[in-house]
Amino acid sequence: MNFTNDIKSVTYLKSNAADLLNQINETQRTVIITQNGDARAVLQDPISYENMRNAIGILKLISQGEADTRGGKVKSQDDVFNDIEVKLKEKLR
Repeated sequence: MNFTNDIKSVTYLKSNAADLLNQINETQRTVIITQNGDARAVLQDPISYENMRNAIGILKLISQGEADTRGGKVKSQDDVFNDIEVKLKEKLR
């Protein structure tokens, strides 16, 4: 993977915004924007951004589940299904 094509200066962004947006949306590769040689921003297409946010959300849930397990906050499968069954029966009354 060649990252040099994915690093652009803020001056390049100003002059070629439409072309750069087309590139990002076609390739679904992020582009790093630099200012005075320092990375200052990342441009990303909406689909990749949404996928990234979803992945982060899943990772947070997994991490929370692992912490709950380590902390002893667990229920057996039978208890979970029994609780669900009781709640469903209550709603049907």
